[in-house]
Order: sequence, then C-alpha cells, then structure tokens
Amino acid sequence: MKTILTPTRRGFMAGAAATVSAPALLKATRAYAAAPTLRIGHVSPRTGPLAGFAAADDYVLSGIQKAFAGGLENNGKSWNVEIISKDSQSNPNRAAEVAADLMLGDEVDIIVAASTPDTVNPVSDQAEINEVPCITTDCPWQPYFFGRNGVPGEGFQSTYHFFWGLEDVIDAFLDMWGKSGVSKSVGGLFPNDADGNAWGHAELGLPKPLAAAGYDLIDPGRFQPLSDDFSNYIAAFKDAGCEIVTGNMIPPDFATFWSQAAQQSFNPKVVSIGKALLFPSVIEALGERGNGLTSEVWWSPNHPFSSSLTGTSSAELAAGYTQETGRSWTQPIGFKHALFEVVADVVKRAEDLEDPEAIVAAVSGTKLDTIVGTVDWSNGPINNVTKTPLVAGQWQTEGDSIDLKIVANASAPNIPLTADLQLLG
Repeated sequence: MKTILTPTRRGFMAGAAATVSAPALLKATRAYAAAPTLRIGHVSPRTGPLAGFAAADDYVLSGIQKAFAGGLENNGKSWNVEIISKDSQSNPNRAAEVAADLMLGDEVDIIVAASTPDTVNPVSDQAEINEVPCITTDCPWQPYFFGRNGVPGEGFQSTYHFFWGLEDVIDAFLDMWGKSGVSKSVGGLFPNDADGNAWGHAELGLPKPLAAAGYDLIDPGRFQPLSDDFSNYIAAFKDAGCEIVTGNMIPPDFATFWSQAAQQSFNPKVVSIGKALLFPSVIEALGERGNGLTSEVWWSPNHPFSSSLTGTSSAELAAGYTQETGRSWTQPIGFKHALFEVVADVVKRAEDLEDPEAIVAAVSGTKLDTIVGTVDWSNGPINNVTKTPLVAGQWQTEGDSIDLKIVANASAPNIPLTADLQLLG
C-alpha cells in the first residue's frame, strides 16, 4: 500500500502565518466565540467494492448529529460539533488523500475511520504524520498494527483502534467448526491485500492455531483481488478432501469462487468467510446458495449492549435502521455508532480541546461501555489497541427472508445463541 506523504499539519499551519502562528489565531478565534466548534473528520468507503461497510453511514451520522445538536460540554463550556465526512472510494490512496485534506484543509480536531485496513490504515498513517487524534474500528487489530509497521512496546502517538483480532475470529470459527462433526481439512482463500496477508500469515494468522487444533490448512497461495478464476484453488481443495473453506475476501471474489465451486462440483459442508459474507445484500444476491454460509459476527440486534450516548439498545438501533431504510441491519451499524460514542466521551474528559496532545491523552484514558462492548485502551493485546467481543453466525432462511443467526459464542457467552449450526448441502 502506498502512503501519501504530506507536510505535517503543524508545519503547514506555521507556514500560513507571517507574524502570528496559526494555532494562536485559532485560539484567539475560539476564545471570543460564544460557542466554539469542534470539527470531526470521518472517512468511509461510500462507493466501490467496500461500500457495504458504509451502507448505514447516512443513518448513523444523522442520529449522531441529532445527539450532538445541543453541543458537548467540556470544562464548563459548550462546544458545537461539526462532522465532515468524505468518501475513500474503497481505495487506500484515496483514503490517505481525503484524510490529509480533512486535516490540512478542514483542520479537523479529531478524525475517525472504519471499514477494513484499506480505509483504516492510510487514515491512521496520515493522522500519525500530522499529529491529529485518530480513532478507528472495523479492522482486525493485527493488520491495523503490524500493517502499519507498529512496534510492540512502542506503538503510535496519535492513533487508537478498537475491534477484535485474528485470534478471536479463529476461536469463533473453531468453536463453530467443532460443532459440525466434519473432517478437519480446511481450504484457505487469502487475497493479496492487507487482510488476506494477515489472515494467511504463517506466524500471525490462521496456520499455526489451526494446526494446533488438529486442522490441516490447504493454502494454495495468494490471489489478486477481483480474480476471475479460482479453478486451481478448487482443484486443490477437492484433492485434499476439504469439507471446510475459510478465508477473507471481498464480495465479488466470493461470488466468483462460489459459482465456480458449484460448476466444478465442489461441495464443502461449512464455509466461513470474513468480510464477504457480512452483509445481507451479498447473501441475497447469491440466491439459494447464500443459505447456510457462515461468518464472524461483531455486532447484532441480539448483542446485550446499549449506547452510552443515546441509551439506545442494539435491538433498537438495528430496528431503527430497518424502519428508516427498509433494509436489513448490518454489522457496521453498531461500530460506526460506537466511534462517536468514544468521541463524545473524549470531548467531555479532555483537559484542553485546543491541544491535540490533551485530546490524545483523553483517548488513551478511555474506559467506556458502548453499544459494541467495553472500549478500554488500558486493557488491550498491544499498544493503542483494545478488543471488543466476537462470536460466529450463520445465514439461515426464514420463510421469504434470510437472517444471520448466532451459532457459536464460547468466547462471549453473554451474547446469546439464536440457532444451531446447519451443514451445507
């Protein structure tokens, strides 16, 4: 992934004023304003192959803007909040460009981002370069941390992340597969991108834990995203007698693989794919062959959590989206909302909202029960990271509709099971 280097915001702003520094001008403006404004930048893939992650952006942002309409209190002063959202177009380079524009052009005080390493990493890198407080989610922590060349024990200065890790998705899948009774031969589908390389990594990804649990992982190697031929992978899986297929891929790639698997008479009993199988629109597009597919479940209407900002329960947030849009709930809804829960909490606690370092200190000191679980950066697997719970689910047909049921919850038993696992075919 190419990182776009830009002048730091401090350097940019210093050069913009001849006799008085830009930060001083900004302080003067805010000091005399009746209600100063805090600007929040938001980067999301509204268009392109990752657009499913942003399908609920309008709904979430509308609700957040209502919650922020009366301003947020900090040190006895009310601050107006302005959210500026920009589309990454599902492109890492574009994500870096719009992030830099938000920081250098719009001069946002905090930036947030979500939706896979293709969005999260370039935004976080720009925030680190420009020393702008940054909060991200919707990306396993390994591709976030190691994909940005993070050093354990050192971490980053301005950028913080909450989500689950590959160890959690492995645990959830093993819990689910253990209930299936099928053979322990697993076909792996890993693209040549940040997610795929992390999931398939020999040391940090799936191979070692699966081997330790007695599973044989058949990994024919990396494929390029938007591939049109998976015949070699299917042949390898058939030769090895794979009854389970797992991996991480974008929806178009899974649709191609799954169609060719049917054409070539490859019929696994369990298919557990990250990213591609998260969204009801993708499953519905697969028709009857969408029924029974499985994936990780980060958030659902059945999660027993509520918003610290609005008091809305997971079930109410999901139902509100369906009522407003006529579409089924999606997993990113909860995490997009939680980003702004954390922002609101940080704004209330920061010692000085005009000082980026004070904002970062408030971020690092967060301990907040949100609609996706507890966000607590004092309790994480590595610097700048805290984890949220993860379970496993299966798409199951109910009459004319299909819904994602929770079928394995060993690592988070407080999230209730809603169905039993069914084998494909």
